[in-house]
Amino acid sequence: MAKEFVKNVTGMKEDFAQWYTDVVTKAELIDYSSVRGSMIIRPYGYAIWENIKNALDVKIKETGHENVYMPLFIPESLLQREKDHIEGFAPEVAWVTHGGEEELAERLCVRPTSEVLFGEHYKNIIHSYRDLPKLYNQWANVVRWEKTTRPFLRTLEFLWQEGHTCHETHEDAHEETLKMLEVYGELCEELLAIPVIKGQKTEKEKFAGATYTYTIESLMHDGKALQSGTSHHLGDGFAKAFGIQFTDREGKLQYVQQTSWGFTTRIIGAMIMVHGDDRGLVVPPRIAPTQLMIVPIAQHKEGVLDFAYALKDQLSSVARVDIDASDKKPGWKFNEYEMKGIPLRLEVGPRDIENGQVILARRDTGEKITVPVSELEEKVAELLTDIQIHLLEKARDHREEQTTVAKTFKEFTETIRTKGGFVKAMWCGDEACEDKIKEETSATSRCIPFAQESLSDTCICCDKESKHLVYWAKAY
Repeated sequence: MAKEFVKNVTGMKEDFAQWYTDVVTKAELIDYSSVRGSMIIRPYGYAIWENIKNALDVKIKETGHENVYMPLFIPESLLQREKDHIEGFAPEVAWVTHGGEEELAERLCVRPTSEVLFGEHYKNIIHSYRDLPKLYNQWANVVRWEKTTRPFLRTLEFLWQEGHTCHETHEDAHEETLKMLEVYGELCEELLAIPVIKGQKTEKEKFAGATYTYTIESLMHDGKALQSGTSHHLGDGFAKAFGIQFTDREGKLQYVQQTSWGFTTRIIGAMIMVHGDDRGLVVPPRIAPTQLMIVPIAQHKEGVLDFAYALKDQLSSVARVDIDASDKKPGWKFNEYEMKGIPLRLEVGPRDIENGQVILARRDTGEKITVPVSELEEKVAELLTDIQIHLLEKARDHREEQTTVAKTFKEFTETIRTKGGFVKAMWCGDEACEDKIKEETSATSRCIPFAQESLSDTCICCDKESKHLVYWAKAY
């Protein structure tokens, strides 16, 4: 039974895309809905998102932001007021044309993002420098009509938070943009055990309507990159489009400087692809809905279930604990919870009770440890911490192994073709070179990292003088 259970998961090396699909469905994270490209997030998947959301919400509030909620629908005329923005989102917009049986006088857009809604609102409530900064965030769903979809990574509808802030000066907005990128980076590394590269998007890859975009980029197990969070300095473009002005400290009218930043359910897809293996999910302890699963052995024998439930009560102070007292066989349960990526499994049977011990099994390494009951609380806490650290270190080591320096275009194309991963290479800043690289290799610029190096004096694609070190990769 156990072997059959694991056979249903395609090997990562055999077909990574199918492996991913197998894992998200068999680990009961999602189910497919009747609408193409839309997913049902099942209780286990949503519990993971809630843990991420709750941790991020605390950080957002600690940095002085307040939660609000904006409407789902945007009038077309409102969306059209920021030209670059609507051009960037036009191919992905879903439109409502009828209300009941009547055709609407004006089409309504189902929000792909809420900059214009916040812009309209901010115009009404900001009048003086005393009203600034305005630091708002909303938790919401958005809709983008994607051509190619995959659960969590790219769906027609997804969940996220989007922050929208207004400031007196460009510098204040710049500080906000960086601050929130740091929040995202910390969340990824400390909570999700996903190492990230922080940097700036190129002009071609920045958010539509932004002055510039900062990003955190992570590397998946298959060598493709994933944009894991973005923070945008919007300048005064939206402010001018919507007339968001304030009287400054000298009594003069000024336009506000704005930012926006977002973090989505696609990070669950990143977690799956960074930590998962051929047996399924590996969930970092800090976001795991269940950190320790107790599996009683020979539970029909007297005293076993009572002992297991007593352990659950004992350990609830150091971990999120659950127990499987169903009549399924232990082997099936082992495979079930390995598939779901639960960090620790506790096995206890009659002989263990007699000897005053239990067995702990780590999901990340598969190691089994015999632990005296008297030392159990301390050991569980220690192992959960160790697993969290180990997953981050393992992911960081993998990223380093999959990061290559290229100094010639031949090296660059060969690395992308045969190895994948991140390629560090110099760039002149010309969009034509960026386009050529994408056309010939399918790799895109992921970011201009804040930590710059000089690898050569010339661009990887032409003979012009190089301006930036860039991380390149094929990406989701």
